[in-house]
Amino acid sequence: MQFQIRVTSSRQESELRSLQGWLRQEPATRTAVVSQGGQTPAPGSMGNLFDMLELVTGNGWSAASFVLSVLAWRQTRPRPPRVVIRYGEVEISLAEGSEEEVRAMVAALEQGDGTPRQTS
Repeated sequence: MQFQIRVTSSRQESELRSLQGWLRQEPATRTAVVSQGGQTPAPGSMGNLFDMLELVTGNGWSAASFVLSVLAWRQTRPRPPRVVIRYGEVEISLAEGSEEEVRAMVAALEQGDGTPRQTS
């Protein structure tokens, strides 16, 4: 399974580096491959060194543990950024860290085809 993780922050690159370190230390995500990714800047523009993390997981991976790891990291930030995770064609975000957002994210990631389940 492959995911792309983005954060919305004025300190995007710094926040992504922090999240990358956090995910590498968390027991739930330690076995996943976490790498820096992004698009090549257009000619003549500086652009970020990277603007997302790519997470590749294998069997035995738990969506709930992953989301809780991201949520725990987010809570350590002075100004918790919005975290957007892309899986296949689905993008889902944690903006407030509410229970509803967490449930929706876990459901979307657990769904085999990446399609989020409807939550009420």
